[in-house]
Amino acid sequence: MFTARPALAVWSLSALTVGALLTGCSASVHAGKTSEEPKISSGKLADTVAERLAAQTGQPKPDVSCPEDLVGKVGTKTRCVLTASDKSTVGVTVTVTSVKDSQIGFGIKADDKVSPAPQ
Repeated sequence: MFTARPALAVWSLSALTVGALLTGCSASVHAGKTSEEPKISSGKLADTVAERLAAQTGQPKPDVSCPEDLVGKVGTKTRCVLTASDKSTVGVTVTVTSVKDSQIGFGIKADDKVSPAPQ
């Protein structure tokens, strides 16, 4: 269990935050039964990525969006975007690392560059 520190209550993509995100993390999600390859919906993926990043940094759950479902095939990648409260963004790469039945394991790694908020 983690407790958010008051000084870090709002997501800001400072060098410290990006540094923490760069270390990467991993997650595993049950994709449900299907006759095709298992996959995680874009919404469930975004929510899981946000939860893992919040747990890793000790900050509240950030706004993460993923444009596509993640197919459960080792090596498959997709890109998500974390948007901070100041509207700056950082890309996040999600890579499938394991698939067992309908359980999909994946790694999460943030880009090293932050895109500033639009003017």
